[in-house]
Amino acid sequence: MSSGQSLLVPGELSPVRSVPGNIRRPEYVGKPAPTPYTGPEVQTPEVIEAMRVAGRIAARAMAAAAELIAPGVTTDELDRVAHAYMCDHGAYPSTLGYRGFPKSLCTSVNEVICHGIPDSTVLRDGDIVNLDVTAYIGGVHGDNNATYLVGEVDEESRLLVERTRESLTRAVKAVRPGRQVNIIGRVIESYAKRFGYGVVRDFTGHGINSSFHSGLIIPHYDSPHATTLLRPGMTFTIEPMLTLGTHEYDMWDDGWTVVTKDRKRTAQFEHTLVVTETGAEILTLP
Repeated sequence: MSSGQSLLVPGELSPVRSVPGNIRRPEYVGKPAPTPYTGPEVQTPEVIEAMRVAGRIAARAMAAAAELIAPGVTTDELDRVAHAYMCDHGAYPSTLGYRGFPKSLCTSVNEVICHGIPDSTVLRDGDIVNLDVTAYIGGVHGDNNATYLVGEVDEESRLLVERTRESLTRAVKAVRPGRQVNIIGRVIESYAKRFGYGVVRDFTGHGINSSFHSGLIIPHYDSPHATTLLRPGMTFTIEPMLTLGTHEYDMWDDGWTVVTKDRKRTAQFEHTLVVTETGAEILTLP
């Protein structure tokens, strides 16, 4: 465990936030699980343009919440801001009600790999916190996340965050039509290994479009099974999760919060992108 911080414990949840009735809901809201996606992985120009809009709102909502990050702020307050931003811009917060998830973004602090639930947890000086925000508007989703420093953070954690961001940048640059999906994980894993970081294997990037998770899987390690060829118009996320120790994990009783088995710190960055004729375009830019 870095910087002498005590381990996280679950906080208290605030009531579920309401979404104005005129905002279109994804089909899975109020259901135990989404309807499996059966559409194409390659999207039309119209869908891609709609995803640019959704991605921009998601990126700006994340930035709005991130402006509040400071010691003493609760993760629930970050949820409140991102929720309000998306609703004010006509978007539905995709995580709210997805398989029963109770909040409008994920806040993953320190040893939490992903899917942390915003609650009464107070951010402390020296923490790192990942915000994962997805917006649904125009019938499509845009999904992004980033890890932020809270106050004065130790060097080991700061470098982990910086290098995780760099691993995403390198992975995006590796996307080319005709390459296999596993080029993405190969680039991330080879970079992470330089620093002795673990690369989380059981949580991956994913296809995204009108479906939050289309069934296409984007591993962040070099998987021999990830042989799908990249084609122009394919839309998916790349979201590497790197750890200071093991890639193995435990899950909290809430069924969502995933923590490193050794409770060492972990960072993550994510963009939604579309494969172009020459590479990739990031759809989640503010």
